[in-house]
Formats: sequence, structure tokens, C-alpha cells
Amino acid sequence: MPIVVDIDVMLARRKMSVGELAERVGITPANLAVLKNGRAKAVRFATLAALCEVLKCQPGELLRWEAEDTASG
Repeated sequence: MPIVVDIDVMLARRKMSVGELAERVGITPANLAVLKNGRAKAVRFATLAALCEVLKCQPGELLRWEAEDTASG
């Protein structure tokens, strides 16, 4: 998927664990892991807003677009 989630980067910058972030945002660690590992199909704006509030960042610091490799080999 061309949307990449950079929660790991923000967690490292904030010296925060996945468990602590999940608790403060109000989601399960399993759901946060799905989002963090790029397996989520969608994210609610309320969840994104909560992540930004807790991590003190902008949505663009958590999400970025990367072109998919279309080369076939």
C-alpha cells in the first residue's frame, strides 16, 4: 500500500512505548500494532486526532505517501 504509517518514528522521538500510546489514545495495543505495521485498511479521524494530540504532532508526521513499485521482473 502506498500509504506508510510512521508511528514508530514518533514513538522513538517521544520515548514512548506502544502500550503507553495505546492506553493514552484509548485503543487496544493490538489495534495500534495493526495501524503501526501498515496492515490497517482505514483509520478514523478521531483516532488520528488522538494520536496527534498524544504525540504532539501533525497528521503528516504520522502518514506519508510512497509510490508503489510498478516494475515487473
